[in-house]
Amino acid sequence: MSQVVIDVVSKDYRVANETIAAVRNASLIVERSKFVSIVGHSGSGKTTLLSLIGGMVSPTSGRVLFNGEDIYTWTSDRLSEYRCEKIGFMFQSASLLPILTAKENLMLPVAFRSQRTPDGGHEQKAEDLLHSVGLSDKINAYPAQLSGGQQRRVAIARAFMNDPELILADEPTGDLDEETENEMMQFFLRMNKEHGTTVIMVTHNSDLARQTQQHFRMDRGVISHV
Repeated sequence: MSQVVIDVVSKDYRVANETIAAVRNASLIVERSKFVSIVGHSGSGKTTLLSLIGGMVSPTSGRVLFNGEDIYTWTSDRLSEYRCEKIGFMFQSASLLPILTAKENLMLPVAFRSQRTPDGGHEQKAEDLLHSVGLSDKINAYPAQLSGGQQRRVAIARAFMNDPELILADEPTGDLDEETENEMMQFFLRMNKEHGTTVIMVTHNSDLARQTQQHFRMDRGVISHV
């Protein structure tokens, strides 16, 4: 699986005439198959950091390395392939398409792959993942027929659909009740252990962060050891 290196990365945004430092000289090494969490309050730079790792915003300075290669030296096509095939994203919002069922939403990442097998058992895999997150009875339900917590579970399952090397999870259990939150964390931990998937999770929840293999703190765009 994948090693991620954040090498003295900074990201600035211009707002009117002011420069806002979202991430400042952040450095972190996430070894292959590790489950790492970064805890910090709202506005500390956690989401920006995930966007930098995911190839969605380029750094103002520094490098983001994926398996030893600086992703921001890649062509746009290769960066797009990286986002679609190497990474599973879990955003703060579920971001489900309302016209698709839960299973169809899970199968969306397959449609964006550059190389696809004729069938590959994708439908069965989508159903198996929904079963794993406790939604066997919601496979053909549309988002409007799901609660907010159920939509969140669909989004968590979708992040694993392409067998990604790296999961980037932004407050993945943010709107779940305590029982479901624990169930979803066990799902993340199991997928990490069984498949060796590298996971980087950002959260404001210190108790959640402590369940992972390593956790760090982020404050004002700076990462520090806990």
